[in-house]
Amino acid sequence: MTLPSTHRDSQRESVPESPNRLGLDGIEFIEYATSRPQALGQVLENMGFRPVARHRSREVTLYRQGGMNLVVNASPDDARVSATTDGQPVISAVAFRVRDALQAHTRCMELGAWNVSSQAQAMELHIPAIHGPGGSRFYFVDRWQEFSIYDIDFKPIPTVDPHPEATAGMSYFGVVQYIGAGRSADWLAYFEHMFDFSFVPDDQRFGILPKGKLMKSPCGNFLWQLIEPDPWMDTDESPECLQRIGLGAVDVGAAVAALKARGVEFVESTQLHPEDRGALTRSALGSVSFELVHKDQ
Repeated sequence: MTLPSTHRDSQRESVPESPNRLGLDGIEFIEYATSRPQALGQVLENMGFRPVARHRSREVTLYRQGGMNLVVNASPDDARVSATTDGQPVISAVAFRVRDALQAHTRCMELGAWNVSSQAQAMELHIPAIHGPGGSRFYFVDRWQEFSIYDIDFKPIPTVDPHPEATAGMSYFGVVQYIGAGRSADWLAYFEHMFDFSFVPDDQRFGILPKGKLMKSPCGNFLWQLIEPDPWMDTDESPECLQRIGLGAVDVGAAVAALKARGVEFVESTQLHPEDRGALTRSALGSVSFELVHKDQ
């Protein structure tokens, strides 16, 4: 029975907080796999990223701008690199910041995730991971504040600013994942069950590409967009994969102008063109594009 002194508080509406059992706190890095690292590096530099460090033993480069870390993996002994078609870059991994990496990985394994065997060599950091769509991986990282994973595995590039400012204040907004026909319900359940993502109602949309289903991370720091193939497409030719990175900008117009000045081209047509809500870069190297999305302060 409720005590009289707390009777008034007991009448208040009880709104439970959304669970965040992995302690997710944003995206630590996104990884591209490619056999054409120099060409991809030029695309990334046009987008404002700067190479700041190189892996100590593998052909892997860390690019950064603002709070965004982006890894280019060109290591020939990585199966994801050798599996790329004609060297076209693919998004091969997303690393989630979590409270405890081992604990997060263990929980996901208990929920039915598929483990990725460690390929860490001597003196390299082991980053636990599970399999994602299309051969990609989801990593779990708990070292990103005073001491980061890059302090162990990477060597800074001399004379380069290790923390370049982000172009027009851009930051990671989310990831677009292409899924199979009729698979939306499966993937919605997966992200809710595995990571505590929550469904965003269809009447809430961001940017200029509102297709598919949206989910929000439990930390509220990024979104995940699931897009099925159009009905007229041959679904056998549209494998599930991590397709595109979303970048948030308070002033999309300023971001577009700054990137155009660097040589970035945007999709402009009667159906799709840069505007205050968002913009889409033209595909580079056959597979690399970025979506700019308006974000609040």
